[in-house]
Amino acid sequence: MCHARSVSSEPVLPPEHGGAVETAATSAVLERAKGAIMALTGCSADAAVEELSQRAKAGHRTLIEQCWITLGGLVPRTPRALGDPAAGPGGGAHRPDPPVTRDPSGVLARLGEDLLRVRTRRELAGCLLEHLRSRLGADAVIVWARLPAGGVELAGHAGLDDAVTARWRQTPPLGGLAPLDTLRTGEPRWLEDLAGDEERRLLIGDPPGNWRSSAWLPVPSGEAAEASVGVLRESGGPFGPDARELLRAAAQLCAGRLRTLGAGPVDGAGAALDAVAAVFEALPGAVTLLRPLRTATGRIEDYRVVAVTPEAADLLGATGNPQTGLRLRECRPPVPPDALWPGLRHTLDTAEPYTGGPFAGQEGAAGYVVRAERLGDGLVVSWTRVDAPERQEQRLADVQRLGNLGWANWNLVTQEALWSDQVHAVLGLDPADGPLPLVALPDLAVPEDRPLFSRAVSALLSEGRPLDVPFRVRSAGAVRHLRAVAEAVTDADGTPVEVHGFVQDLTAQRSAELALVESERAILVQHGVLQAERALAGRLQHALLPLPRRQPLHLAGLRVEVAYLPAQSGLHVGGDWFSAVELPDGTALFVVGDVAGHGVDAVATMAQLRFTTKGMVSTGSSPTGALTRLNTLLLHAHDAHGTATMVLARYHPDERRLVWAQAGHPPPLLKRGGEVRYLDRPAGMLLGAAATPWFEEAECRLEPGDRLLLYTDGLVERPGELIDVGLRRLAEAAGAPQREVPGSLSPLLATMLEGEAERRDDVCVLDIRVPDGPC
Repeated sequence: MCHARSVSSEPVLPPEHGGAVETAATSAVLERAKGAIMALTGCSADAAVEELSQRAKAGHRTLIEQCWITLGGLVPRTPRALGDPAAGPGGGAHRPDPPVTRDPSGVLARLGEDLLRVRTRRELAGCLLEHLRSRLGADAVIVWARLPAGGVELAGHAGLDDAVTARWRQTPPLGGLAPLDTLRTGEPRWLEDLAGDEERRLLIGDPPGNWRSSAWLPVPSGEAAEASVGVLRESGGPFGPDARELLRAAAQLCAGRLRTLGAGPVDGAGAALDAVAAVFEALPGAVTLLRPLRTATGRIEDYRVVAVTPEAADLLGATGNPQTGLRLRECRPPVPPDALWPGLRHTLDTAEPYTGGPFAGQEGAAGYVVRAERLGDGLVVSWTRVDAPERQEQRLADVQRLGNLGWANWNLVTQEALWSDQVHAVLGLDPADGPLPLVALPDLAVPEDRPLFSRAVSALLSEGRPLDVPFRVRSAGAVRHLRAVAEAVTDADGTPVEVHGFVQDLTAQRSAELALVESERAILVQHGVLQAERALAGRLQHALLPLPRRQPLHLAGLRVEVAYLPAQSGLHVGGDWFSAVELPDGTALFVVGDVAGHGVDAVATMAQLRFTTKGMVSTGSSPTGALTRLNTLLLHAHDAHGTATMVLARYHPDERRLVWAQAGHPPPLLKRGGEVRYLDRPAGMLLGAAATPWFEEAECRLEPGDRLLLYTDGLVERPGELIDVGLRRLAEAAGAPQREVPGSLSPLLATMLEGEAERRDDVCVLDIRVPDGPC
């Protein structure tokens, strides 16, 4: 019990605590502990501080430790206590201070200081683990809170994984659970023998044997403990007397902090500030939420950073929100805190908004305007960057240079004009001659543009009508395209008294527009030329490669269908072609080819190859001999076009023997019975690719019912797809059951071309069938 007596406003403490009052006074913890002593004893504020100091001295504790122990030892008010003579004037009681705990290593003193920064029970567990790890070998700390139904609830933890915390979040009143035992009895539990403890108790962990030793201590809180702290170790062994004494003292310190956490934050901000802090992450701009930290005499010494926006976090010297909980002086604000103190204090005292600055930034490059509004017991402070005048002028100059424009101002009352340097450059005038009057500006335009420009200036000066006029000027022998934009500032009667605007050089933009128009015109002309060429090539192709009017054809005992589908995309006609004729000796010639390229040249080369092939084979050339001579034709003929691929086959009906050769072309497809396969390709290279080509022949005997397909690559190729995929698709389509009737090539084409929006290449197909029965 302390007694009211005359003491100085600053109590005299022992030397080892000379700075403790000043340190503790920076936190409202001292205010709460002092208020508790005043309520219990009825003494003055100064006497309460003196009492706390004397208790700290007697217990060999710091003042902060004594404050936490005092707050943790308060007994909640009850109706019985109100009439109890032992109850103090505040209707509550205070338990005697715990026994003296020596702290030669300073663990408890540092723990008491660090508890000031703790804002949640989980942070409290982390703080406790940090201080006990090196001294006691602690690996985890867990805080349990008593539930009204008798069980316990996980309130905070550190060093435990999510699986463990999820499993033990709420626990019913089970027997053999150490934290429940400590809450029931008020005595610690020391689990130091894993083998014996596993038989007698329900251990925490997954698996429980992870923690070979643990200590469970009740956190004193009035008449009964409401929380239990567990310290878990992966190593075994007993807790010695010093370790047990240290853990009891640490639990006593935590009691006061847990009490204040239950009542709200340490520095006592209202509920409104807590609600605002939750939404600061989503706020734009650099905004901070501050709470004042007062000394015992009420003087504001610093501000606690309660919440910051992401932009303010960067401004204070880090990313994210690590500043939350720090003092403003511990951060790195862009404005010295001392410069803000008078304004912030005035806002707290009067609720009048504060605006200060701009305060000079680093190296004078930029400054900040600081604004503050009171919210509850705290301040919402915003930081707005303001560039220095020199930097603003440089940015304006950069904008004018990059935009190729300049600003101008005309005072119609004083007849003064002011131009930026860029206006002279845009107009091609000498800056030494000075700016021109507004009415003289149209005289710079070419004669064709002056009337419109002059009328726009007159309307601006007489009616205040905004001006936006394109015009041309002649400078250095070239015509440049400019644009003038201006508006008038009028007096109370609506009479223009000032004009400001800008002049911009649009020559590059206008030149690009004219070039685009010219390009579009050239494209249209070229489009017409290409359309005419396509029409000519189409007519030429139709004349040189006529489709049979009646199908199927009957050649050398075979039934033959022909299909030719021109490309649908592009303006050019392709060079795909075919030939299916019966020769004078009774044999049949079948050819499918593809000339590289499109257009008239490709059609002309296709005609050369088609008629030359027929002539050479008719006069006795073998398939390989014909291909060799065609290769020479493409290499040396001046009017020949590029390269070509080809399949050339000659059918002998008396033996049903097909002799064929190829020049870089896909192989024929044979369907026999229910099986489909591609013929093995003999050697052969692209026509027109080399002076000494090599070609080989292959032979195939056809049987009644056989079906043979010769085709160009347009049937099997698709953009972005390997040709092997198209060849498999063709084999599947040819092998599908279908009626063998005239016109049966149409279902095959429909299957192969399904899904194509438009054909990108010509398609040419010869469908050769051997009738059933003798030839």
